[in-house]
Amino acid sequence: MTLTELRYIVTLARERHFGRAAERCFVSQPTLSVAVKKLEEELGVALFERSKSAVQLTPIGRRIVEQAQRVLEQAATIKEMAGEGKDQLASPLRLGAIYTIGPYLFPHLIPRLQQAAPKMPLYIEENFTAQLRVKLRAGELDAIIIALPFTETDVLTRPLYDEPFEVLLPHDHRWVSRQEIPIEELTEERLLMLGEGHCFRDQVLEACPALSNNLNSPEQTMIAEGGSLETIRHMVASGLGITVLPQSAVTERQYAPGILETRPFKAPAPQRTVAIAWRTSFPRPQAIEALARTIADCPVAAELVANGLRTAADTDHAK
Repeated sequence: MTLTELRYIVTLARERHFGRAAERCFVSQPTLSVAVKKLEEELGVALFERSKSAVQLTPIGRRIVEQAQRVLEQAATIKEMAGEGKDQLASPLRLGAIYTIGPYLFPHLIPRLQQAAPKMPLYIEENFTAQLRVKLRAGELDAIIIALPFTETDVLTRPLYDEPFEVLLPHDHRWVSRQEIPIEELTEERLLMLGEGHCFRDQVLEACPALSNNLNSPEQTMIAEGGSLETIRHMVASGLGITVLPQSAVTERQYAPGILETRPFKAPAPQRTVAIAWRTSFPRPQAIEALARTIADCPVAAELVANGLRTAADTDHAK
C-alpha cells in the first residue's frame, strides 16, 4: 500500500469516473485502474462498484477512503513540518475563494501580496463553498476565503471584514428616488438571483425569508442558474429586473454614469462576514498572517474600515 494508491482511491471516490480521476492524478486511465485493482486485491475487499455509467463506493470502501484521506492529510503535514525551519513566506500559498468574493478581491490582493511576500508564489482558485471545503480538507488548498458561518472539523476561521448588501437598480427604476430600501419590499419586484450552490443566494434568502415564496414564480424571480454576479449585473443593466449585491461587487465601475444605480437597505441592513479558513495542521501561520494583513490593506476592506466595520487588522483571533 502506497500514498500514491491512497491518492488514487480518494480522487476516484471524488470524481466517480476513472477517466476524470486519471486526469486529476496526471496518469493514464489504465495505470490508475491497475493500481486501484491492486490495492483492492491487497486489502481483500472491493472498494468500488463499477458500471458502464458510474463508479460508486462500497460501504467498506467509503470507510477506507475516509481513512485514506486522513492519512494523506497527515503525510502532507509531515512535508510541511520538514520546512518549518525555513522561511514560511518562501513556499507557494494555494488560496481559494468563493465566486462572489474572488473577482472583486483578487485583483487588489495579488499585487499587494507579491509586495508583502515576494518569495511566496500565490496560486488562486474560485469555486463554490462546498468544493473549496473538500479541497481544503484534501490539502489541495492551503486556505480559503469564504462567508461565515463555516464549520469544519480541524479547521480554523478568522473573520476579515463585514460586508453589507446593497440593491442594484436600472437607472429608471421607481426606487431610484429613495434613499434606502426596506428589505421586505424585495418581494414586490422581479429579483435576479444566482442559482443553487452559491452561498450568497442563501444569504439573501436568509435575510428576506419571504423571497422563498417567489422562487417558483418566474414573474417575480429570475434565477441565473450557474451564473455570476457579473452576468446578473448585465441583466439589470438591460432592464430585466433588480438584484442584491455585496458592497465589494457594487463598487466595480463597469458602466457609464446613468445606467445603473445602487441603494442601501434600511437598517438593520443584511450583511455577510468574510473570513479565512485553514487547517489546524497547516504549519505556516506566518503565511496566514501575511494574507490577512494584506487583505486588510485592499480597497475592499479599507473602505469598510472607513465605515467603521471590522477587518482582520482588529480581529486578531481565530475561532
